[in-house]
Amino acid sequence: MDKSIPIKTESDLLFARQTAKELMKEMGFGSADQTRMATAISELARNVLKYAGEGSCFIYKEQDEKEMAVKVIVEDNGPGIADIEQAMQDGFSTGNGLGAGLPGARRLVNNFDIASEPGYTKITLEIRRTRK
Repeated sequence: MDKSIPIKTESDLLFARQTAKELMKEMGFGSADQTRMATAISELARNVLKYAGEGSCFIYKEQDEKEMAVKVIVEDNGPGIADIEQAMQDGFSTGNGLGAGLPGARRLVNNFDIASEPGYTKITLEIRRTRK
């Protein structure tokens, strides 16, 4: 694991965003990819703070001579997501929000996976690029 960041406050959310952007810049990702990942992390970390109170963000880098990738795992021990399929629909919200967080985060990255049950949610994001 490259970075482990506890998500307990808004400043932790900002630190996770910045950490991912800096790592991606060092690896050679463009600013658009950096911004997409940072935005996805913001959406998920805000959900952690709102619904679970606290959680964790893990940032991994994977690279070889052909490809580079950044994988982010955001997890918490909150109430879980009762209906993942419904939660992934644009406009659906259980917290009086716009309902853009999860589906928006999914659109920002190449790979998106969500697993949830009462007491545990884990969302995995990845942006992968071929080296030039």
